[in-house]
Amino acid sequence: MALSKRQTWREVLDTGELILLPSAHDGLTAKLIQQAGFRAFQVGGFSVVGARFGLPDIDLAQFGELSQTVREVLDAASLPVMVDCDDCYGDVKNVAHVVRTYEAMGVSAIFIEDQLAPKRCGHMAGKQVIPSELMEDKIRAAVGTRQDGLFVMARTDARAPLGLDEALRRGEAYFEAGADALFVEAPQSKEEVERIASAFRGKPLVLNMLEGGGKTPLLPLDEIHKLGFSIVFYPTSLIFVVAKALQGALQDIKAGRYPVAEKGLNFEQYEQAVGLKDWADIETEYMKSATGVHAAPPSVGSGKDAKGERVY
Repeated sequence: MALSKRQTWREVLDTGELILLPSAHDGLTAKLIQQAGFRAFQVGGFSVVGARFGLPDIDLAQFGELSQTVREVLDAASLPVMVDCDDCYGDVKNVAHVVRTYEAMGVSAIFIEDQLAPKRCGHMAGKQVIPSELMEDKIRAAVGTRQDGLFVMARTDARAPLGLDEALRRGEAYFEAGADALFVEAPQSKEEVERIASAFRGKPLVLNMLEGGGKTPLLPLDEIHKLGFSIVFYPTSLIFVVAKALQGALQDIKAGRYPVAEKGLNFEQYEQAVGLKDWADIETEYMKSATGVHAAPPSVGSGKDAKGERVY
């Protein structure tokens, strides 16, 4: 049941494919992303604070809470993971602490943003940014203290408060400071997306497809790749669908209906999703007494023992 060796972020990018990154807010989501055949995924602050704490993305959770989710997600899947580090929760000392902690966990990539605390979702109104020079210091701290090839992406939120020209100027400065890739948050038209791509042609770029009301137009993937973007974020897609599904299931239960038959996985499908067979195989191989969770091996894929009884 051992997880396979995690690829580095550069190995993912070297394929030349457009990398699609759904956001995992917990271990189950990470497992499902891997089972669906994605090359990598992200852990985004928006979905984590919403799923774990029922909070909006307005700087109400910090490194301690978010890093615990990252640890759980890394334990659940072996894909390369990019982690949203917000503003890195302080100055260059905090940046070094975040980098060392996440590298030790096995994180493949991070991104740091230049918002002024308290930060907020990049598609909300009211954002402010720190001076470019302070962000450049943070980038230098991140690349200077990494030990194991952590991929460091710089995000600028300058488009909304200062305009696209300043966002592009910052992008150049952030690359000069050592950033491995650039994420210009929330361009507001296809023309702005094209300007970003043209300004940094040949360099790793991210486009954020925030479904359900984001400021950036939702473009076809082949067009995004042709423009020169390497990575597409889907920070809200899964959490928005999950929230709506939960609301619908709760209304069904309240009305006396049983929602699983039409809308949910059944017991066996869920057991497959969470890897029950892997754990049963460990018991079969190593537990020689008859005192375990089940005394007889389960039939493959059924979650049941030889007598037809469910093992867990």
